[in-house]
Amino acid sequence: MKTGLVLEGGAMRGMYTAGVLDVMMENNITVDGTIGVSAGATFGCNFKSKQIGRTIRYNLKYSKDPRYVGIRSLIKTGDLYGADFCYRQLPEKLDVFDIKTYQENPMEFYAVATDIETGKPVYHKCPNGDRVDVEWYRASASMPLVSNIVEIDGQKMLDGGIADPIPIHEFQKMGYDRNVIILTQHDGYRKKKSSALPLIKLKMGKKYPNLVHDMEIRHEMYNKTLDDIREMEKKKQVYVIRPNNPIKIKRTETDPEKLKALYETGRKEGLQHIENIKKFLEM
Repeated sequence: MKTGLVLEGGAMRGMYTAGVLDVMMENNITVDGTIGVSAGATFGCNFKSKQIGRTIRYNLKYSKDPRYVGIRSLIKTGDLYGADFCYRQLPEKLDVFDIKTYQENPMEFYAVATDIETGKPVYHKCPNGDRVDVEWYRASASMPLVSNIVEIDGQKMLDGGIADPIPIHEFQKMGYDRNVIILTQHDGYRKKKSSALPLIKLKMGKKYPNLVHDMEIRHEMYNKTLDDIREMEKKKQVYVIRPNNPIKIKRTETDPEKLKALYETGRKEGLQHIENIKKFLEM
């Protein structure tokens, strides 16, 4: 039996996840494998590199920096979150990503992206934490309309949350049969059809019809996955951590006080789950 950790995305709602992951690390909780989508990949990789506090640290320091995020970056580079700054300068110079620890940690780490030509999810194992893997984190978190398409080995990719926002079923197929799932939406949440769909159809529909199809059914697939998770939870096949209350920050929130408050909420609520997580993983 292999233990796993499944991390939903949600852009800056991921500050909640960061808080939960930090208290898990502080309490020496680990798993055999982790799979992250979007912010679940870009923030979750710090779980494998064992860098407690790194996610909140650099977000607080650079959330107001126009090189990190903002309309200026979008106009200048095509990426709302500046690719060079976020995926080169930050991990290599400004808040160094611990590649050595990442590689030495036997935990497997997967990032999920969406192949925009086929519309299928891509589950990529990221073993090294190097520039190649960082490109996969970037692909996983590249939101449509505000990000450039990321091309790796001929595959054109965007946000993994388009095709598989909570990849519990795929992780189970990989052999991870005892999974902790960290969600970034409260209990009872139901996704609605994307308000961005008309613009996505206009800008990308002719060239990438499978991507548009994904967006058209995304809310249905997401809600069906939530229903499946609820049934697995009842059968004690998964252990779910979700916010106690709706998260009210914007997906692209830049206010450091709001980011810090959500991180602290993740820490506080995560601590309430620690003993139950330990018991679940040891069953």
